[in-house]
Amino acid sequence: MAAEIVNPRNDSGTEGAQEEPFDAVFALHRGGKMAVQATVPLRDKDDLSLAYTPGVAKVCTAIAEQPELVNDYTWKSNVVAVVTDGTAVLGLGDIGPEASLPVMEGKAILFKQFGGVDAVPIALATTDTDEIIETVVRLAPSFGGVNLEDISAPRCFEIERKLQERLDIPVFHDDQHGTAIVTLAALRNAAKLTGRTLGDLRGVISGAGAAGVAIAKFLLEAGLGDVAVADRKGIVSRDREDLTDVKREIAELTNKAGLSGSLETALAGADVFIGVSGGTVPEEAVASMAPNAFVFAMANPNPEVHPDVAHKYAAVVATGRSDYPNQINNVLAFPGIFAGALQVRASRITEGMKIAAANAIADVVGDQLAADCVIPSPFDERVAPAVATAVAAAARAEGVARR
Repeated sequence: MAAEIVNPRNDSGTEGAQEEPFDAVFALHRGGKMAVQATVPLRDKDDLSLAYTPGVAKVCTAIAEQPELVNDYTWKSNVVAVVTDGTAVLGLGDIGPEASLPVMEGKAILFKQFGGVDAVPIALATTDTDEIIETVVRLAPSFGGVNLEDISAPRCFEIERKLQERLDIPVFHDDQHGTAIVTLAALRNAAKLTGRTLGDLRGVISGAGAAGVAIAKFLLEAGLGDVAVADRKGIVSRDREDLTDVKREIAELTNKAGLSGSLETALAGADVFIGVSGGTVPEEAVASMAPNAFVFAMANPNPEVHPDVAHKYAAVVATGRSDYPNQINNVLAFPGIFAGALQVRASRITEGMKIAAANAIADVVGDQLAADCVIPSPFDERVAPAVATAVAAAARAEGVARR
């Protein structure tokens, strides 16, 4: 039943309070965006004795004797924990666990709507890396997978890696890999549209946080010719002495051309710009890119390059916004990825599964491929099933499927 909509800013009942304008956003969020719903009836004492005591004891005993039965007789095999510490929420930054909950609820309903996967928001009251890891490990018996969300870099890299080492269920940091997967899908189609391959392209990524690092690694894994990554101080290169461990690794993997200096320097003659940092790229730098370039300016709400500017020079333009064509949206990836992984009870999500997901997303576009359609709509109902099927097949091929 739909919740009653009341004025979100004037519900205290204070006599004489001045009524404020109706706000649809607050109205929609009132009471939260999700709820738990039973899947079995509780009509009478017979139903109760089956769903709870004494009947439930028979199932508990069976699971105690054969732990793998938990996947058949509980919701574990179709439920994901959406875990955050509230340190990197959307473009809002470190706003804390309570303020992150509306986003985590949103993520959970996207899992259900697009992938048929149940998800539970879990906002942790700690930013300590070891405490987060230990907490998630202790929660893991209740879940079939873990989606890490909005945890700041560089801690997010260590948290994901250590959880992957300690757990036998998929652990996936969507800010890294979801963004990278959808970016690769769009880039594959853009290259196809212009008669090129990934190996023909040199890219530049603005941003060396979670998304930028993951995109760089993933595109190289997929066969991109070269890519340079830039942070606030310029190109991440081997000659810099101020790099973190993560950025030192990136410096070793990227920038075959040996570029140094500013982002603008790297863009000269580049085929691809990928923005995941915010800020503004000067128009003259965009104009210096190679003919038939691609501009994927994904910062929200303000892209690093405004689409009107990008279209002057680029063959394909994409953003992170829903009001422009070619939206690079993680919802194209994570629901189907988890649906496929959970379907086969995968122990982890491999690089091959991620590449299979990217290829599946790209293939959905099919004959509709055009400059303003290199990636499908988030509401294209073909996407999640295609991704799930591809991911499940890749999991079996790579030996991480358990059914």
